[in-house]
Amino acid sequence: MLEFRSSGRPGFDAGIESHPDTVAARKREHDVDVRFADQTGVIQTHEGAVQVRSGDAIVTGTRGDRWRVSRARFDAKYRAQPDTVRGESGGYTSRPYRVLARPMREPFEVWLADGVSRLSGKPGDWLVDYGDGSLGIVSVAAFADTYEILG
Repeated sequence: MLEFRSSGRPGFDAGIESHPDTVAARKREHDVDVRFADQTGVIQTHEGAVQVRSGDAIVTGTRGDRWRVSRARFDAKYRAQPDTVRGESGGYTSRPYRVLARPMREPFEVWLADGVSRLSGKPGDWLVDYGDGSLGIVSVAAFADTYEILG
């Protein structure tokens, strides 16, 4: 099984960037619901259990899928909607930003930058490099809804 590790350091992973199947994509603006964790814990995502630290954002998308965004990286990726105070739980909109994405043809795993959380992907899922030292797994349907491939 292929295994990928988030580096936790800014920049794209050289191995992902140089792979011939990798494409550049941009995150589309879309509305999400955010709750900031008030304690350390674990959330269950479609791809696996993810450690959450106090202050991390637990984001819920329109399909009900959930993911964690560290507090340090949250403001660069999301902006508060008019009825939400920045930094408080409520409605947010994703900011458009460039990522690298690779469609996967076999099962794979991704270790998150916390060194503890491990996600499992299946053939057809996308391996996404966010350019900030973090990697993720996005299903085909979610990728089509939330990303656009750049020409």
